[in-house]
Amino acid sequence: MRVTSLNKQAGMMLLEGLIAILVFSLGILALVGMQSVAVKQVTDAKYRSDASLLANQLLGEMWVSDRTPATLKANFDTADGTSTNLTNWKAAVASTLPGITATEYQPTVNVTSIGTANDGMVTITVYWLAPSEASNNKPHKYVTVAQIR
Repeated sequence: MRVTSLNKQAGMMLLEGLIAILVFSLGILALVGMQSVAVKQVTDAKYRSDASLLANQLLGEMWVSDRTPATLKANFDTADGTSTNLTNWKAAVASTLPGITATEYQPTVNVTSIGTANDGMVTITVYWLAPSEASNNKPHKYVTVAQIR
């Protein structure tokens, strides 16, 4: 009887060991996957933070300049503005955020007047394309709107 009982359990410990290795391997693969997602999310957050900082930097320059809507439009609107401040800011955006070329994903600044008070409404849009998403060609964007009086 004893011999039959040993034959029924032969190789059971080896099978348990293989299952334990399989479960451990799946856990390690899940950790590696979570780490790669975390790195991607941190990179996306950095780009979004940089875009926010750059947009707020330009808004700060607008606040310390002549704040009349006509002057803001002449100095900072990307359709009309040719000021050194705007050119330098666009160069800073291109050097900070990835995927911006001379023809694609250029930041835009739109200065409009609203209502009868002629207050300046400024819309700043900053685009970027992460290096890992170059084949996607759908850029990320950060938009901020401020009213400058």
